[in-house]
Amino acid sequence: MPRRRTSAAPRRGARHGRHGRLGRSEVVRPPLPPLDGRIDRFDATIGSAVEFLRSTWPELQEVRFEIGGLPATPDEDGIPRWRIDRDQRRIVLFRIPIERLLPPGHDDGVHRRIAIESAVFRAAAEYVGRDPWEFGPGQG
Repeated sequence: MPRRRTSAAPRRGARHGRHGRLGRSEVVRPPLPPLDGRIDRFDATIGSAVEFLRSTWPELQEVRFEIGGLPATPDEDGIPRWRIDRDQRRIVLFRIPIERLLPPGHDDGVHRRIAIESAVFRAAAEYVGRDPWEFGPGQG
């Protein structure tokens, strides 16, 4: 009668090389890829625009810029892109209307970035009571 091999464990030679190193995992894992999703790009674009505005206009130093998903209610002009609360020194930018309500044919990365920066500038201008085109070095 032939004998059957009943070995569940792999042989030592199959798992380890001649010096016992084959099959080991790396000590240091490879670096993680950078976060580059739509929401991450939105946050980074908001952050860079706010940083520029704060360096340009001292009135915005103490203003908190927050990101919200959708406004609770529409206003008389439609769906708002931001909400200003001067009492709490806060501007809330709504991500979904800013990103999703672009004109047809303008839904690409460049136009999306322009729409985001435009919303930040217009919201900040409304907060300080000026025209968005006044933001810039030497425009004070």
